[in-house]
Amino acid sequence: MNNLFPFNRLITGFNIIKANGGFLNSFKKLFRQDELKIGTLVGTDEMGNRYYENNLYFYGRNRWVEYNDQVFLNYDASQITAEWYGWLHYKTDLLPYNDPNRPKYKWIAKHTENETGTERQYVPYSTMPPKIQAWVPPKKN
Repeated sequence: MNNLFPFNRLITGFNIIKANGGFLNSFKKLFRQDELKIGTLVGTDEMGNRYYENNLYFYGRNRWVEYNDQVFLNYDASQITAEWYGWLHYKTDLLPYNDPNRPKYKWIAKHTENETGTERQYVPYSTMPPKIQAWVPPKKN
């Protein structure tokens, strides 16, 4: 009887749409992230990323990040801080703000994203002459 009337799947679908802010917001999130999920917000990082968990999903798919809305489609994995990376990839089950073994030193640099391929990329300056010279064909007289 349940195969003929899959009401629980419809109800779950409507609950996911409702939890994501209605049809319009669900469509925007689906466009941006390619999936709709429902879960418990477990924390945010200093970059504005939100981290969720839902243990009803398969292991390996039950923790996820929703990147800050300001980056829109220009998000990548380098925008995840090291503390949350460990939790997100199951290195630890302790959340970063509950981990007593996490060192908190003043000299640790703040997290920055990888800027390769942008205008702010690192370009080393070299004082050495190039080791290979480009070949210039001889001119015809």
